[in-house]
Amino acid sequence: MRPSVLSLFLGAAACTSATPGGHAAMNAGASPAERARARLDAAVARGDAPGVQYVVVGPSGVLFDGAAGWADLAGRRPLEPGTTMMAYSMTKTFTAAAVLQLVEQGRLGLDAPVRSLLPEIPYDGRLTVRHLLSQTSGIPNPIPLRWVHLPEAHAAHDERAMLARRLAESPALRFAPGERYAYSNLSSWLLGRIVEEVSGQRYPDYVRANLLARLGLTPEEAAFTIPDRARHAKGYLPRWSFMNLARPFLVDGEFIGEYEDGWLHVKDNYLDGAAFGGLVASARAVGRFLQDQLAEESALLGPEWRRRFLEQQRANDGKPVEMTLGWHVGRGGAFLFKEGGGAGFHAELRLYPAARVGTVVIANSGTFDVKRFLDEADRPFLGEGRAGP
Repeated sequence: MRPSVLSLFLGAAACTSATPGGHAAMNAGASPAERARARLDAAVARGDAPGVQYVVVGPSGVLFDGAAGWADLAGRRPLEPGTTMMAYSMTKTFTAAAVLQLVEQGRLGLDAPVRSLLPEIPYDGRLTVRHLLSQTSGIPNPIPLRWVHLPEAHAAHDERAMLARRLAESPALRFAPGERYAYSNLSSWLLGRIVEEVSGQRYPDYVRANLLARLGLTPEEAAFTIPDRARHAKGYLPRWSFMNLARPFLVDGEFIGEYEDGWLHVKDNYLDGAAFGGLVASARAVGRFLQDQLAEESALLGPEWRRRFLEQQRANDGKPVEMTLGWHVGRGGAFLFKEGGGAGFHAELRLYPAARVGTVVIANSGTFDVKRFLDEADRPFLGEGRAGP
């Protein structure tokens, strides 16, 4: 989901975990890994989130893999590096990679009209796959606060019917496709349907077989339903926050739990569309995807399509837009990123192509400032593209 909207709702690898109370002092002579450990501990000690995971990778290994704080405040269960959390809109980058695999295989055209693949959509033939990937589709982006359901309702959830309903609620394009950038969750939801139509598989099954399995990730490490609730973090909102105050007007009460140590528990839930935000994973698992994008050879895409995956796109008038075919462009191209936020979690992954470094942070607080954390925590690693502390 779109973070700015959702915020209204609410060598040797350094692998470390710490419960609140531990704090690594930061000093001028500290290694990047020591500085990262200190930032994690400080974020929890300040009350920025109950728990935070942070991972840094290079092309040949893990530079840092750490967690701090609590996965479950009431149960006093520590957040571990392998604890799963909700990736939310970071999923969209995985969806884009799945689409580009099908393009690379010649099974799908990048400039194919979406209506030729999904004739039931209300939009005309000008809309292409490229427009969906680059977020230049012109499709509206309704506030998706109620596009969720409880795990108990998941078996009966009819995703196609729900997508048809949401499209019927937004039947007209806001502008001509390709005219400019404008974020839309519906664009990514449609990409998931295209994956299903072209591959003949359910979107989660395709991603499991063709992305997650190729990255060496087991169903316990990354999935589209919670693999094991005993290894999954609870999501939270701080008691004293605008999100919590506005909550009664924005979300159904069935999704809200009790207060735990000053944090409001948001019950486990799934998005109505897996392709725009349904991935359940740890930062460690997402780091595997980043490392693949930095490696000499990708397990997901060939050299040409991996390059095109990272290439900034242009509007109809030739001016660059702030997207590649699946990544947002940060600071004039200094890095590529995808932020994800929603019910009790906030996350962001980044790729620094020039430094050959990838980073990801996930916190079990809907208000955690992921951009500030990465801006500060990433800096010591950006001169290092090899494994080591």
